Amino acid sequence: MRRDSLFYQLFAQLPQTLFDLLGRDTPQGYRFESVELKQTAFRIDGVFMPPDPSGIVYFCEVQFQRDNSFYERFFAEIFLYLRLYRHTFSDWQAVVIYPHRQAEQVSFEPYEVLVNSHRLRRVYLNELGSLEALPLNLALMQLMVMAEAEMPAAARLLAERTRTEAVPRPEVIIELITTIVLYKFTELSREEVLRMLGFTTEELKRTRFYQEVYAEAREEVLQQGLQQGLQQGETLVVLRQLRRRFGELPAGLEERIRQLPVHQIEALAEALLDFTTLEEVFAWLEHST
Repeated sequence: MRRDSLFYQLFAQLPQTLFDLLGRDTPQGYRFESVELKQTAFRIDGVFMPPDPSGIVYFCEVQFQRDNSFYERFFAEIFLYLRLYRHTFSDWQAVVIYPHRQAEQVSFEPYEVLVNSHRLRRVYLNELGSLEALPLNLALMQLMVMAEAEMPAAARLLAERTRTEAVPRPEVIIELITTIVLYKFTELSREEVLRMLGFTTEELKRTRFYQEVYAEAREEVLQQGLQQGLQQGETLVVLRQLRRRFGELPAGLEERIRQLPVHQIEALAEALLDFTTLEEVFAWLEHST
């Protein structure tokens, strides 16, 4: 996954992030899209479209590598968009997000007037402020550019803030933190990252990862036939979760789980979210059966 795609996930899930960067109140009705200008094969990856023609259209670009022709391309895309869709907005503003000033191109000619005008806002992530003081959505941006050694502690800090602060859609924040850490630590599974960050069982249940595991398993149940019933379906969910975490299961363990009654399968589904080893699964079975 490219790093800039993480930013676009953030903007798509939490479009107020752009307006927080600009220090403005979030207007209602904006939608975030990637727009392709087909006549020239140009693509503007981040466009915040106003809900009516009296609004401002915002163009947003994430630029992590120095490109000394970047502004040439960016302004060409913007002005083509303005010509094609002039009836959909009253004014425009552009925002470029850099990790630091050294990533910006060296010479602005012949676009210096535009670069230094109110039309363009340049954001340097390393200058935004501390993780503790920033709004969570802006702190997520800083998390994306942190060194690997610093990221686990910073991610846990943001996870804790998600629990203690009144934030809209906390499950989205949890999912974004997890995705950002996975981008950096590719050897970890999503569930391992969630546990590294200290999310609770209930928080895990609200994430897309947990819901996808259940959706996959239930779809498999449907394909095998609804007549297998509730017990077989719940058992399949539990076994799938165990395999994702621990790999192939001992034959005796799998058979033992398949023999559990429905109420114990449901209890195991809750308990296994706290297990870190297969020994804990065996111990739970010994204690509960």
